Amino acid sequence: MSRSGKGEGSSRSPTDVDRLVGANVRRLRAERSQTLADLAAELGISHQQLQKYETGANRLSAGMLCSVADALGVSIEYLFRTEAGAGSKPNVRRHDPLDELRSEGTYWLGRAQSEQTLRQMVRVLKALSANS
Repeated sequence: MSRSGKGEGSSRSPTDVDRLVGANVRRLRAERSQTLADLAAELGISHQQLQKYETGANRLSAGMLCSVADALGVSIEYLFRTEAGAGSKPNVRRHDPLDELRSEGTYWLGRAQSEQTLRQMVRVLKALSANS
């Protein structure tokens, strides 16, 4: 199975898609006010390794991709999305701003440490949705 793009002979070199995924990881981490050290500790890797993933210097393995998506509360597919009009390749899906907000909401709900806290969060969301 061949891959498209430059550097056909160096299949382990990062690609534009690897850099896109890394940029999305960085953006999501920043949106959640997590430091490199925070997310790296959750993933069981060094902050230096996470930084290499975020900059696209290193490729994420399939297992690490799954772990990162879980830690950030998004689907793996979400990490491959690009901003509309950002000169993206046609095979990379663009994201919907509402999907991004839903993803962030799911992330924060998933961080609840107790049933009581989660119930309170759900009550707040129900109250807010009734007013919209």
